[in-house]
Amino acid sequence: MKILFCPRFGDTITRHHNRDKMIKTVHTQKYEALIEWLISVRKDRGLTVRDFGILIDEPFQFVSKVETGQRRLNVYEFVQYCEALKIDPYDGIMLLTK
Repeated sequence: MKILFCPRFGDTITRHHNRDKMIKTVHTQKYEALIEWLISVRKDRGLTVRDFGILIDEPFQFVSKVETGQRRLNVYEFVQYCEALKIDPYDGIMLLTK
């Protein structure tokens, strides 16, 4: 455990090992599970990558890159993706917190 002090705000925070560091890669089990969930829902809706690209007004290459992990979704894009699939983004967020 490491205790850090922020002189600007006068706060003390406790940090436990590396688990508090932000992960900046799409190659984690949790993110991959999230993308698999989105792919599964898309397929359950009977949508191809091309169909979904048309639905969200993006080229099919965008969808393909997201689904293959070559491109990461930001939060706003994730919400739009979920809205297009008619699913609750909260359900996806819960996959990341398990």
